[in-house]
Amino acid sequence: MTQYERMIKGLIYDPGDEEILKEQRIYQDKLWEFNQLKPTQYNEKIKYMKEVFAECGDNCYIELPFHANWGGHHVHFGNGIYANSNLTIVDDGHVYVGDKVMFGPNVTIATASHPVDPVLRAKGLQFNKDVYIGENAWIGAGAVILPGVHIGKNTIIGAGSIVTKDIPDNVVAVGNPCRVLRKVHERDKEYYYKDERIDWENIIF
Repeated sequence: MTQYERMIKGLIYDPGDEEILKEQRIYQDKLWEFNQLKPTQYNEKIKYMKEVFAECGDNCYIELPFHANWGGHHVHFGNGIYANSNLTIVDDGHVYVGDKVMFGPNVTIATASHPVDPVLRAKGLQFNKDVYIGENAWIGAGAVILPGVHIGKNTIIGAGSIVTKDIPDNVVAVGNPCRVLRKVHERDKEYYYKDERIDWENIIF
């Protein structure tokens, strides 16, 4: 089994393997060009995501700069995703993002990790575990999502949270380590911020 095959299977492998680096550098060069685009070059941004990402749905937008080990080549975007600036995806493994997900600025999603054993770690070996983010989730500014985590649909991850384990659907979760604070409930349909009411009659859909 090649090192590339071991990487794909989530086994311990050598990320410095020449076969891996040769392909990875192609996407890193493409990413550098992507990050030179002007804010008005919307069509060019869409073209990059459609061509380089593993999957990219419609109406997705990324505020630059965007950082990814493989340029997004192992990223799967659904429809209507918005990412604020400095989204960092360590996409040595795969990242699956459902429809209508929002990322605040400076969010990090890591799929790569290293063995605890110091001998293996000293050799620079690593392994990757895929990350899954459910539809309509909101990932707050500066949050960090660690390898193998599943985040449920409609869930909010608070700013600065460190997500080390799975978070269920329809909750607000915060902290380091990230823990469920409360469920999304009926009051959230009436108030949008503290005691400020939602004026549904004036909202345009």
